[in-house]
Amino acid sequence: MTGRVHSFQSLGTVDGPGVRFVVFFQGCNLRCKCCHNPDTWSPSGGNAYSAQEIVSRVKRFRSYFGREGGITLSGGEPLLQAEFAREIFTLCHAEGIHTCLDTSGSILNDAVRALLAETDRVLLDIKYTSDEAYRENVRCPMETPMAFLDHLDAQKIPTTIRQVIIPTVNDDEENILALRDIVRLHSCVDKVELLPFRKICTTKYENMGIPFPFGHLPEAKREDVERLKALLN
Repeated sequence: MTGRVHSFQSLGTVDGPGVRFVVFFQGCNLRCKCCHNPDTWSPSGGNAYSAQEIVSRVKRFRSYFGREGGITLSGGEPLLQAEFAREIFTLCHAEGIHTCLDTSGSILNDAVRALLAETDRVLLDIKYTSDEAYRENVRCPMETPMAFLDHLDAQKIPTTIRQVIIPTVNDDEENILALRDIVRLHSCVDKVELLPFRKICTTKYENMGIPFPFGHLPEAKREDVERLKALLN
């Protein structure tokens, strides 16, 4: 089986526990206004690789993984290639390599459930805490990622919730308190990461000749993100 891959990062430190080999899948079904990787949207871009080729690359770096590291599949959206992702994870498990999935949780079908059965940890983006904000800024109903989170909870899959804090969009206390309530209702969540909105992707949009929807917004200040983090505790 082959799949479409945008790029690789051999020694990632922000995409799951420990040091990770990160595979960025090509193709995304969403159009988030804060997206930093518009070059991953098209499902026909990137390059084709077999699962075996990818795992061979991963194995070269396993000495750096330690007890916590491993492979992370990111994107784009890896759920669009769930069967391919599952084959990679199955091969990694045969080698004793920890598996992590970075996803929007925007798809839940039998292929995705089979992938999650081979997943050791999920990094799940809960981008907003209202259906209105989801539909406006993601083009996806909020019920979809929430159903995905419910499945993770039922299967007891360790989960890290991530949210990008965007000034004037979701940087208010109401949003963070709603996020805290979501976390409290799902025992699978053992970590929450609030990430500051940045605009280093602007050049990508310019090169592609398309506007960055949130390009007019300011970047998030570290002290404001820290203040919101305190509300989660």
